[in-house]
Amino acid sequence: MADSFCPDCKRPTEVVFDHSAGDTVCSECGLVLEAHSIDETSEWRTFANESGDNDPVRVGGPSNPLLADGGLSTVISKPNGSSGDLLNSSLGRWQNRGANPDRSLIQAFKTIATMSDRLGLVATIKDRANEIYKKVEDQKPLRGRNQDAILAACLYIACRQEDKPRTVKEICSVANGATKKEIGRAKEYIVKQLEVEMGQSMEMGTIHAGDFLRRFCSHLGMSHQAVKAAQEAVQKSEELDIRSPISIAAAVIYIITQLSDDKKLLKDISLATGVAEGTIRNSYKDLHPHASKLVPSWYAKVEDLKNLCSP
Repeated sequence: MADSFCPDCKRPTEVVFDHSAGDTVCSECGLVLEAHSIDETSEWRTFANESGDNDPVRVGGPSNPLLADGGLSTVISKPNGSSGDLLNSSLGRWQNRGANPDRSLIQAFKTIATMSDRLGLVATIKDRANEIYKKVEDQKPLRGRNQDAILAACLYIACRQEDKPRTVKEICSVANGATKKEIGRAKEYIVKQLEVEMGQSMEMGTIHAGDFLRRFCSHLGMSHQAVKAAQEAVQKSEELDIRSPISIAAAVIYIITQLSDDKKLLKDISLATGVAEGTIRNSYKDLHPHASKLVPSWYAKVEDLKNLCSP
């Protein structure tokens, strides 16, 4: 309740706001000080319980500056009942006849959103991928190219630029059939087109083994202590500058798990990281001479490091 001046009471009194009627009422004499006022606060009620499975919220989505109409155009849904079928179907036919320049963009954004959700990516990465696709699509039509590969490549680049990189294999798993080779080609094409537009080289962000480590450890169900040791080892491995960050992360995980009671099989690490078993073996051979420097002293003794076996 708040205070407001009441002409009947001749002084400021506490008032009560009646949300159902939109009236502001004096709490002492009951005089209506303001009638049919508009509540400008957010409406959180969705009426979901009153209409079965439907959720007819009375507010639309946010505007999208990447679309010509801001994403605020009206779309006629398909009829789902006997009443109003003729009207709905007629309006639907007229809508389909009209040219919508954003139709392909809307479909592309939906596909990017689906891939982002399946990978558990944040909204900023999805929005960045949408921006990248819009720039490429505006500069040069993408007809004749593998659309799924182009969208997957946009998402891969967005992850890199937002410092949340994903492996090409992870992107490929949600790319609707696009292969790693096709995504790689699409990425090169997009980077080339954007560099032409900007007139300078495109910043992709640097990949570090630590960017993938925690996610890989989570897939393998490693203990908190093992994850902490792996993070320290990966951080020290960057000084060596050997092999790719992803294969280094996989090799470090193998070393750390072999020094614990919960040992992981090489094929399980390969499955969790997407790195081939042969690549992990080669990376292990590169890291093994430096194991005493990489593995934290609180995690393993020197004798244990000497007994490490090659995978």
